[in-house]
Amino acid sequence: MGKELRALRLLSLLAIAVGMLAAPTGASAQPARRLDVSQPLTYFIAEGPARSGMEAADRTLARWALEAWARLVDPPLRLVPGPEATAAIRVYWVGAAGGLYGEMRGRIVGGRLAADVFVHPDTESLGADIAVVARRDALFRDAIVYLTCVHELGHAFGLGHTRAFADIMYSFQYGGDFVAYFKRFRDKLERREDIREASPFSYGDTAAFRALYGGSGG
Repeated sequence: MGKELRALRLLSLLAIAVGMLAAPTGASAQPARRLDVSQPLTYFIAEGPARSGMEAADRTLARWALEAWARLVDPPLRLVPGPEATAAIRVYWVGAAGGLYGEMRGRIVGGRLAADVFVHPDTESLGADIAVVARRDALFRDAIVYLTCVHELGHAFGLGHTRAFADIMYSFQYGGDFVAYFKRFRDKLERREDIREASPFSYGDTAAFRALYGGSGG
């Protein structure tokens, strides 16, 4: 029994590590060029089906994640809600998919690079270590959903995975403590509204984003 449990745990962690915040087969996590921000960047955040595990307030988490990236440069990138058909960035909520936290798929709209972000908000599907903590701590669960949005939006903006555990663009394919990764952000929070103010970014994330979009940030 002990060997079976260890094997199941290893398979669970491996599924998360391979799938964590990775693009789906056939899609690149690193768009060939940056988004066009010469005009306001349009975005659309969808409602989620009940089977996805999405909560009503998760749409706010996605918007906060988008705004967090926009604030990294000075002046901030201009964001405006847009129609689903033509929005440069679209966020969707989908059910569990083999341990995946999120995905990004690039697309072209009107000759310009655009991106669809898919977030899996059901923490019960992300392995026992994550599920147990999220079940008893709503802010931990929200931190996971928020950081997944931030990470996948990073791909939408053109950033690739990194090997640095401190980065929001870190990939779990390089290993690491999954619970600790999210908990370090959770520990900055006393209430849900703090998510909007607490930075999820490392120096490396910030430098990479500013290299693409300019500005020193504030």
